[in-house]
Amino acid sequence: MSDLRIQQPGDDAALRDWRHVHNVIIPTHALSLDEVRERAVRNHLEVAYLGDVLVGCSTVRPPVDDTSTATVIARVLPPHRGRGFGGELYARGLDRARRLGAKVIETVVLSSNEDGLRFALKHGFAETERYLLPGDTIPWIDLRLS
Repeated sequence: MSDLRIQQPGDDAALRDWRHVHNVIIPTHALSLDEVRERAVRNHLEVAYLGDVLVGCSTVRPPVDDTSTATVIARVLPPHRGRGFGGELYARGLDRARRLGAKVIETVVLSSNEDGLRFALKHGFAETERYLLPGDTIPWIDLRLS
């Protein structure tokens, strides 16, 4: 993985890359660039490249309102799965969440993302809830690290 480069998106080009990965993996909730900019203010976002090739992104939602719960989400584009990139993104996100004071780690997966659900379960998460957001037809799955 020596060629894997993970960084915070520091400009619109990198934010567009983060957005691309998000929108490919979560097509039911595509984000605009302005929405990604807003997320970058309240969350810790990272983008992963293998050399110059975009492979994934991550999000850490820090604990808020005196909770000790953070959300860590790692996303890897389908052609790059199964090579450890998700594990690297997840480990970095988990470390960031714990440095932000998280005692409880959660994640969320779109139920149609079978690879993402398998990844979460393999990494010690257990399902806590399935739900539909207004207007959605594909359920979301909340999971908590056991």
